[in-house]
Amino acid sequence: MQKQEQVNQRQLFLQHVAQTSPEPLALEITRAEGALLFTADGKPHIDLIGGISVANIGHRHPKVVAAIQKQLDAYMHIMVYGELVQTPQVQYATLLTQHLPDSLNSVYFTNSGAEAIEGAMKLSKRYTGRHKIIACNFSYHGSTQGALSLLGDEYWRSAYRPLLPGITHVNYNTQEAIDAIDNQTACIIVETIQAEGGVKPPTAKWLQDLRKKCTKTGTLLVLDEVQAGFGRTGKLWGFENFDIVPDILVLGKALGGGMPLGAFVANKNIMDSFTANPVLGHITTFGGHPVCCAAGMAAMQALLEENMMAQVKEKEQLFVSLLQHPSIVAVHHYGLWLAVEFDSFATNKRVIDACIENGVFSDWFLFAANSLRISPPLVITNEQIKQACDVILAAI
Repeated sequence: MQKQEQVNQRQLFLQHVAQTSPEPLALEITRAEGALLFTADGKPHIDLIGGISVANIGHRHPKVVAAIQKQLDAYMHIMVYGELVQTPQVQYATLLTQHLPDSLNSVYFTNSGAEAIEGAMKLSKRYTGRHKIIACNFSYHGSTQGALSLLGDEYWRSAYRPLLPGITHVNYNTQEAIDAIDNQTACIIVETIQAEGGVKPPTAKWLQDLRKKCTKTGTLLVLDEVQAGFGRTGKLWGFENFDIVPDILVLGKALGGGMPLGAFVANKNIMDSFTANPVLGHITTFGGHPVCCAAGMAAMQALLEENMMAQVKEKEQLFVSLLQHPSIVAVHHYGLWLAVEFDSFATNKRVIDACIENGVFSDWFLFAANSLRISPPLVITNEQIKQACDVILAAI
């Protein structure tokens, strides 16, 4: 009977849930705890994806569950964002700014990282009075129309043209990107570490030179830390590794502790550009939902109080030391975030499929399809890392 129900569930999924690929994994997950996912038959899978850097503190952390339950007893949605004093929003914005540089002191909550990118684009144009935006090739900032216009690969963009005008694409970590910035540039939007390119960090000098050129020209530096934030790199914020501060910081994924939440953070004098001419310069119905903010705040508190970042570098090195095999071309890594590169997508897909079959859940990168993704919850244990690497090597 249970098997029949699973078959029916899969059929209903394929029939009624919008599909984004011809062959979805269709793995039915019925429970998740810590760094483990459990399928309908009760089989555990070590989660090397973490919801794509969402579950940084692990799945269903008890402090997050308790915060959600407490907020549910108070209120859920009551009014569009920004008009009423809602305690979870106020407290979470305060906590975030307490752990950011002084210049990043005003938070605009959204529903997702992509919406935060949209807001950052609008804010940059509104504040500077300029329209030119620079983005990088092989960058990913979301799939909404504006974010897609920034996305750095024509394969993903071409079917949806015409896109937003005034956007120039340059190569990441190059002098070309710095030279492209001029007195007519509203902002340059870059990932602190290129995520979907296969965990590709820049040099510190490049980001520092980018910061200097933006300051010189009055251009806003927008850093997308939707994946790099909240301890993924071993520091709370990715930019802390490079000794710079952005004008606008974009957050998402782990921001909500497993609930949908995004944000962009700027100085109040920049953010106040949205308050007049026109009034309501950026609005959202569900952005900063009180339950999501309560969950996100509890997750951030757990991340800090339980010192989860302390072992990130050690766990990173454990993965690197274990993932040694002639068929592995390279292991790109920055914190508890790795891309295991193979000779082709076909090889990578066979390895991923074999891993899933044997209890390790992973996938690939949009712009590095020949690389296996590793971005597990930061709470993954050394023993789970060893088990996962044994499965990957056996799959190869």
